[in-house]
Amino acid sequence: MGNMMFSLVLVVHVLAGLGVIGLVLVQHGKGADMGAAFGSGASGSLFGSSGSANFLSRTTGVLAAVFFVTSLGLSYLAGGAERKQPTSVMEGVVHPPVSGGVATPPPPPIEDASKAKDIPR
Repeated sequence: MGNMMFSLVLVVHVLAGLGVIGLVLVQHGKGADMGAAFGSGASGSLFGSSGSANFLSRTTGVLAAVFFVTSLGLSYLAGGAERKQPTSVMEGVVHPPVSGGVATPPPPPIEDASKAKDIPR
């Protein structure tokens, strides 16, 4: 049941995201309204000169709200009720091998960096 619900919310989330992208790309900027006042042809559109802007902006707002709600829903569903309790960060650490009861010492540092031949100058 949980996996099916996650898939359904994910499909709605992707469709809402694609819808927001498409509607934002279709909308005209604020400067496009000035061209419609001088007979640019936008007033002859399906919704009239200002009707399309109101319809598209409201639809974009609704789809953005759906996208936000599905984002929260996906994060809730991804966590789930079977969440593990927090564990230690050091729980899975593998310790280095020990030889003769003593850990292998690190190599000695280079005393003078100017004498090292493999360092470019």
